[in-house]
Amino acid sequence: MPAVASTLSCPDFNALSVLYTHDDFLLVYKPPGLGFHREGDEAGVLDLLREQHEGALFPLHRLDRITSGLLLVARSSEAARDFGEMFASRTLEKFYLALSARKPARKQGTIAGGMQSGRGGNWLLTRETDNLAVTQFFSYGLGNGLRGFLLRPRTGRTHQLRVALKSVGAPILGDTRYGAEAADRGYLHACALRFSWDAQTWSFLLLPGSGAHWPSPWPEQAAADLQAPWDLPWPAVRDTPHKSA
Repeated sequence: MPAVASTLSCPDFNALSVLYTHDDFLLVYKPPGLGFHREGDEAGVLDLLREQHEGALFPLHRLDRITSGLLLVARSSEAARDFGEMFASRTLEKFYLALSARKPARKQGTIAGGMQSGRGGNWLLTRETDNLAVTQFFSYGLGNGLRGFLLRPRTGRTHQLRVALKSVGAPILGDTRYGAEAADRGYLHACALRFSWDAQTWSFLLLPGSGAHWPSPWPEQAAADLQAPWDLPWPAVRDTPHKSA
């Protein structure tokens, strides 16, 4: 299958930007601090996109307010249906970067558990054995007192990555909702997407550019891994709940 691969740049990491336009979809960069949906008088991602682009737009997935990075938006109901099937079957791959000021209980592995809503809109990882939230991760020492994480969610649950890293003792820097140290932003970034479309494999990569604590350049091993995260030997997905394997 032919491949389309692109390491992207963003003109302004503090503003919503369309990075790639296809007849069937838009690839969008969302800055940290921007909500996905309208909240009162504050416009959300879709409001701003609809001001810039004519025609129908169909949201396919969302990013939390604290999270920056790549979003796909369909441009027709047919494309939305087909992308929706890919999300449901987990054939569309997503990868994230995160920072923490604490070391995780394990350097790499799989975190799996149920998700239960708690007080104040927070979520908890539980020991349920059905409908698991599953996250795979590698971590890297950054030499500056911080730990970097490359994350691969295998499911798409609310606050999944934030709860997963908290569960291994390494909440995301700036994510005070889940007990992390305060920072200039929440250090979670949707860095890469990979999927099949129009008989081609599409791969997009965008490293973070907003925030004082992102390493630049990344340490050697992390930098190599980030070039093609879909090719890494990811830890096995196990059915054991609430466990870092």
